[in-house]
Parts: sequence; C-alpha cells; structure tokens
Amino acid sequence: MISKNKIKEIKSLETKKGRTLSGLFVAEGPKVVGDLLRRGDAAEIYATREWMESNSRYEATEITADELRKASFLQHPQQVIALFPLPDISTKTDIIDTDSLSIALDGVQDPGNLGTIIRLADWFDIDTIVCSRDTADAWNPKVVQATMGSIARVRIVYTELRQLLETILTANPSYPIYGTLLDGNNIYDENLSHNGIIVMGNEGNGISQEIRSLVNHRLLIPTFRRGDSAESLNVAIATAITCSEFRRRN
Repeated sequence: MISKNKIKEIKSLETKKGRTLSGLFVAEGPKVVGDLLRRGDAAEIYATREWMESNSRYEATEITADELRKASFLQHPQQVIALFPLPDISTKTDIIDTDSLSIALDGVQDPGNLGTIIRLADWFDIDTIVCSRDTADAWNPKVVQATMGSIARVRIVYTELRQLLETILTANPSYPIYGTLLDGNNIYDENLSHNGIIVMGNEGNGISQEIRSLVNHRLLIPTFRRGDSAESLNVAIATAITCSEFRRRN
C-alpha cells in the first residue's frame, strides 16, 4: 500500500526544486529501475506483485496497479516505480578523461533530446557528458525514462562549460574541441581523433558564441539533397551521426 502523502512526495520529484529538496529522483519500469539497481541501491521501491515475484532480492513495498497508476508519470505504468538518491554532481576539471571521447551539451533544453543523447553516449561507449548550467536537468522523470536505463552507465556533470573548456585548452592548447556548425568542414573529409570533446548546441540556436570561440575543429554534417532541404538536424540525430562517424574511424 502507498499513502496519499507518499504519492504527493513522488509527484514533487517532477520539479528540480522537489528533487533538490529531497535528494531523490524517480525511475519507472523494469528496464530502467533494473539498470539503476545494478549500479546502486534505491531509497524506496514500490511495485506490483508481478515485479516483486521476479525481483525478490530487493526490498519493496507492494502496491496495486491502481496505486501505481496514481503515483506514476507514465501514460502506461509498468510494474515498478523507485526513488534513487541523486548522484554527486560536484564539478572538477579532471572529470574529463583526455584520452577518450566526451560529449559537452551547450544549452540542450528538450528532455527527450537529452535522454536520447545519454542513451547514445551509452551505445557509443562515451562515459561522460558535461552539461552547461542551462541544459535540461538529467534527473527529470522524462529524461530518465528517455534514457531507457542508460543514465545508470553515463556520468553526467553540470558545470560552467566555458570555464571548463578554457581550463582544458590552457593546459593543452591543441586538445581537440569539436563542434557541429553550419560553417564547419565536411565531417566525412576531416581527420577525427580517438579523443576530444564533442560539443552539441541548443535546439534552436546551436552552439553559443562564447563556446563557439573555443571550438578548434569545426564540423559540418552535409545535406545530400540538392536544392532546398531541411535547415538543420535535430540535435539528438546530429549527435548520433557525429558519434557514429568518430567510432567508425577509430
């Protein structure tokens, strides 16, 4: 059984303020909850008997399908809803492994795009995503669900992006900072390194001017349509194409 007050508490986790005050975020469904449980303990688990019978090693409170529906953020709730502690998001310059690829997000604001990019990072074995302060919150329920469990395997850090990139370039001026820009060079013709930071920008405005000035490898994903074509690609799709090309080369 789950109380009305607990349902209210769970619903408060839809907002960043609620998550910050409680120190918790919410995940739903056997896949997402299962992946997170393999990485760490949940603070609380509420599940139907079906889920509990298959996951008896975890301590959970049994609830009915109707109670799950009332607590859930999903249109079609799936067996289990769990609350997890927010990860430590303290920022340090050494979070970037300079020997591998990382992704930096500059003002990506759509939760679905952010969740998809986290899932892409997992798929292409990119361990770290660094986000500007104005990027959507990764522990928003919509983002968590869109990752399909990948949020358990990708480290996400929020920081002053410009300051971080400047610090890295001060230590190594030739360190590769890649960015997809309309005035960039054809990605299929450029040399792509095994390491570096791939910067992806805001859905409407692209990479901000202050970050653009720090990009030392400007890339363009070319259109193959002659004449009029789409003005741009969705940021998550552009991330997928870019990461795929890096991995294909290396």
